[in-house]
Amino acid sequence: MKNTFMRLLGLALVFVMAFSLFVGCGSNETTEEEKTEEKTEEKTEENTNEGTEAEVKDSIIIATANEPPTMHPYEHSAIAASYMNLLTFDYFLRTNVDTLEPEVGVITAWENPSDLEWVFTIRDDVYFQNGDKVTAEDMVASMEYAREKEAYTINYSAFWDTAEVIDETHFKVTTKTVYAKTLYDMASHRVLSKKLIDEQNDFNANPMGSGPYKFVEWDLGNSITFEANENYWDGAPSIKNMTWRIIPEGSSRTIALEAEEIDVIIEVETNDLNRLEENEKISVYNIPGTSFNWLILNNEVAPFDNQDFRHFMNCAIQKDALVEVALNGAGTGNYRQSPGMFAGATDRNIDEYNPELAQEYLDKSGIDPTTVTFSCICSDDVKRRCGEVIQATLAEYGVTMNLESMDLATYLSAAGEGNFETCIGNCTTSNSLGFIEYKYHSKMIGGSNWTRTNDPKIDALYDEAVQTLDETKRMELVEECIAYIQEICPQVPTYSMNMVRAMNADLEGFEMNASGNTYWHYVSWAE
Repeated sequence: MKNTFMRLLGLALVFVMAFSLFVGCGSNETTEEEKTEEKTEEKTEENTNEGTEAEVKDSIIIATANEPPTMHPYEHSAIAASYMNLLTFDYFLRTNVDTLEPEVGVITAWENPSDLEWVFTIRDDVYFQNGDKVTAEDMVASMEYAREKEAYTINYSAFWDTAEVIDETHFKVTTKTVYAKTLYDMASHRVLSKKLIDEQNDFNANPMGSGPYKFVEWDLGNSITFEANENYWDGAPSIKNMTWRIIPEGSSRTIALEAEEIDVIIEVETNDLNRLEENEKISVYNIPGTSFNWLILNNEVAPFDNQDFRHFMNCAIQKDALVEVALNGAGTGNYRQSPGMFAGATDRNIDEYNPELAQEYLDKSGIDPTTVTFSCICSDDVKRRCGEVIQATLAEYGVTMNLESMDLATYLSAAGEGNFETCIGNCTTSNSLGFIEYKYHSKMIGGSNWTRTNDPKIDALYDEAVQTLDETKRMELVEECIAYIQEICPQVPTYSMNMVRAMNADLEGFEMNASGNTYWHYVSWAE
């Protein structure tokens, strides 16, 4: 009986102690069930925050192999710099993504009161990134400013005689002669602020225009950053922060994209193309391009001043092998001296891969191949791989070619000034007339005519064609000119590269024309 009582008393004390502990701690601690509920709420809140971050993703990192030589819109002929210019500056006219023809942009309409006169109308809702409105005065000032820049004048600004303001939204251009390339050349002009021009602004340090992105910072050798122009006339970019990273090594760009350290590759390492295409997280764009590539020969130095020796080289090199080794098949081998996709292209007088014919040309040249040693400059891995195939081929004939790598700025300077023997190079244009002028007209020596070709017949045929408004007659002259260029063989065509881009598959709205240009303000992240 006593034992039973003591056991009941003990149980009662335990109950009282437990109850007192519960009451005493209830205000500071929670039950396991309550803790579980709190964790669930925290997790839900965390997921909600993560979802919010995904929805507002507004940054992009673009990898490029080549650092631009300048941010200035009129002091270069480099594709790498043109990509930057397209961000910060509007062009007078845009280039159609599909046809490469000029179409409306800041200029919305044009008319020809006479063969020499062009009247242009501009939008009235375009503003520079400092808030100033773009007017016809800015358009005319931009043309006059471009004419002061030698590298640009010989390419696009020499055609006009006068440019004058009519009113705030209209200006008139009078050409020196009848000129069939007026709209193409106008499409190559960038819109600059007259006020900044008058203030002698340094457009390399401060590339302020009316484009969709504002320049922020250039960390030389590493990156270039931009931010969205929220007042852009064609709509504020969805992606607010943009960084271009300079990554010269192709495989490093590929690895960075796979690891999601970057979002886009401009120059895709073609050896990695298949593996990128197989990656479900990556989208690859691969289209025929206008980028025409050569082994460029300085025709002012021996042995490249010998036409038969040039033909020997063109016939000796298997162009399809160059495509496979350098591009992993992402291109087309060329023996023509101009892009085959343009009107006026012809097969007349083209060379072909023919070792026997190559030997005949070599014999005819009178040059002992064992006495020939020359250098070839390259600015990236693709060009060097192309050069290695050419090097091995020419060695079979006894010719020694030494490869030399340079950064892009040094390479461009050497090639433009003629301080080289050969180089692997390329050109991107949108029509045959522009191509002939850019690469073969004597007025371009010291600029884009890197072969330094100086032939009166080419000049005369081009000059007549560009002054012929009748398209059929103009194309007949273009074809005759190209056939003659193939007869004299100023350089050794290698291939036409496809335009290839690789990017995170969550990016939307991406478009690219055959010249490689993209209007980035249309690109966004999928929600």
